[in-house]
Amino acid sequence: MDDQHNALAHDPDTRKQVAARLSRIEGQVRGLGRMVEEDRYCPDILTQLASVHAALRGVGKLLMRSHLQHCVTGALRSGDPAAAERTYDEVMELMYRHTRE
Repeated sequence: MDDQHNALAHDPDTRKQVAARLSRIEGQVRGLGRMVEEDRYCPDILTQLASVHAALRGVGKLLMRSHLQHCVTGALRSGDPAAAERTYDEVMELMYRHTRE
């Protein structure tokens, strides 16, 4: 994979943060499963579910920032108008997907 498509390779700190957050989220999801199995009160489950959603959005924000800092910046600085156009389209699609939630 080329450098333009491997932002986390440029930022090992971000990669560690993402991995740690996803591990915590995995634990939260397992906890949700236990809550359902234990027939816990629905509002308690929904509250925990909202927490998982927020944690996932946080990971998305971290990844988006890394993508913008490394991949997008690199494509725009490359001087290739076609690469810049593809990058604009990609960013627009990502923004659309992330705002639909």
